[in-house]
Amino acid sequence: MNTETTVQFVISPSTTPTPHDQITASIANPVFGRVFTDHMATVRWTNTLGWHDAKIEARRPFQIDPACAVLHYAQEIFEGMKAYRGEDGSISLFRPFENARRFRASAARMSMAELPEALFVGAVDALVKVDQDWVPGGDGSLYLRPFMFASESFLGVRSSNEYVFCVIASPVGPYFKAGKSAVTVWVSDQYTRAAPGGTGAAKCGGNYAASLIAQTEAAAKGCDQVVFLDAAEHKWIEELGGMNVFFVMDDGSLRTPPLSGTILPGITRASIIDLARQEGITVSEEPYAFETWQADAISGRVKEAFACGTAAVVTAIGEVRHAAGEFKIGHGGEGPVTQRIRTTLTGIQRGKIADPFGWSHHVA
Repeated sequence: MNTETTVQFVISPSTTPTPHDQITASIANPVFGRVFTDHMATVRWTNTLGWHDAKIEARRPFQIDPACAVLHYAQEIFEGMKAYRGEDGSISLFRPFENARRFRASAARMSMAELPEALFVGAVDALVKVDQDWVPGGDGSLYLRPFMFASESFLGVRSSNEYVFCVIASPVGPYFKAGKSAVTVWVSDQYTRAAPGGTGAAKCGGNYAASLIAQTEAAAKGCDQVVFLDAAEHKWIEELGGMNVFFVMDDGSLRTPPLSGTILPGITRASIIDLARQEGITVSEEPYAFETWQADAISGRVKEAFACGTAAVVTAIGEVRHAAGEFKIGHGGEGPVTQRIRTTLTGIQRGKIADPFGWSHHVA
């Protein structure tokens, strides 16, 4: 069976590449997730051959059978990560092996074939090298979407014997509306994202599908994102629709919900905790009730709150709406602690400031 050391990528460049002037125009101010690069990376797995058939080829539609397992039993996982262009023109990824480890953990939870971490990062590296002209400079980045799905054609309820791993790429700008200093969130008291023993800690499409009705509800309330509470008591704050959440307390400390198995272990989340602790900031990972958050915001004990994730990076929460009313966080905009954390994190990601953790992975 093939291992990560024996799989080599065959590179077949597109015969109709996008002209350079069109690439320049496309990456100038892209809408998030709507523009894609010329190529994709693919690797296949079967229970007889293991990982094999690794390719970098022209981006194209998949051709799948109507009985394809993913269409019926939703065996699918994905990751989100970015490539950044430094001021010197170099390209780097931010903690890609953490994405690879989380991807492997998601596969294990979804009873899917586990992709070796080196093969995951190798696929991302290879795609970025081929499509390096698509990596924007300035505040833009190349969003990378590694994903895997069950590709066997069968209708029996069991784990698939075949999988396709793929990486596609999309040049992106800000996730939220440009110029918005803080977002408004809706606290859902009707829908939950995950329950104990479920798939909350796995990055699988089903989690996001289940959250979309709550996100639609949030949009109808004039909000940018939804905040989910726990499934058992509908009391404890867990995370946003696609992001983790932090609270800045009046003593300068940070607070964030713990990783209890129902919350996605965000790589941005983990990085913020490390950055804060290095600066001497106390970070507590413990349950936080919504009612307490509201009382603390009104009293001034909570000075700031922010969401974080690969797409949103660090985004301030300015206003919270819920079924019984609404309240502001601080002055309703981005606070100094949120701003400092965002500036430090993005500075490391873009190579503008020193990286004391060794998080940056340079693409040769």
